[in-house]
Amino acid sequence: MILFAILGAFICAKTRSPSGAVVFSLIALVLFIGTPVGQAVPGAVGKVMSTVDQATTPVLNGGEQ
Repeated sequence: MILFAILGAFICAKTRSPSGAVVFSLIALVLFIGTPVGQAVPGAVGKVMSTVDQATTPVLNGGEQ
């Protein structure tokens, strides 16, 4: 099913239908996260966002922590 969703996104992108490509890409992402391999994706994204937040907060606050 994931491959069909990726194929659908590719076909929509080739026919210049951006909304269809986005929908198929989101469906593929949701299906991938539902697999055992993809279950770590939300945690990894959260960790990256936390690291970026910790790195940028002192700069945005004028050097205060």
